[in-house]
Amino acid sequence: MRKILAALLFCLTTPAAAQSEHVTAVEGFELDRYLGKWYEIARLDHRFERGMSHVTAEYSMRDDGKVRVLNSGYKTKKGEWDDAEGKARFAGAEYLGHLEVSFFWIFYGDYIIFELDPEYRYAWISGADIDYLWFLSRTPTVSDDLRAQFIERASTLGYDTSELIFVDQKNPPR
Repeated sequence: MRKILAALLFCLTTPAAAQSEHVTAVEGFELDRYLGKWYEIARLDHRFERGMSHVTAEYSMRDDGKVRVLNSGYKTKKGEWDDAEGKARFAGAEYLGHLEVSFFWIFYGDYIIFELDPEYRYAWISGADIDYLWFLSRTPTVSDDLRAQFIERASTLGYDTSELIFVDQKNPPR
């Protein structure tokens, strides 16, 4: 029940156009290249990932043409792994990095990719407002320079970077 409520809180935001007040979705987005496993490098805190380390997101195609989203992470206080499965669809044109993600029934939230490495090695994602922000990478760690670029860009866009959580990806528990 707790997972459902957390997912519902995330999805209650109303999907916006290809941009929000703070970010614009990347153009030239290729879903096939985006599919696969991503490691969460940083995020702003929110209820549905609170206290989690070793967070990953895995994207794959579903039979109905939507994207399967599998988020996994380790609940450090409980000492257990947890995951949530959802679905995503394009919010508009398929060449824009703007998806809508749902973990609960018909409620969707914005997933706006506003920075994407040309080789799809990292992505910076926002919700419709400055309350949601993620830094994903194909690898569990990134360079200090890339981290600094993310912080600078997020700060410039109005995000409270002092609240960023840098996710522990070292030595995953078994």
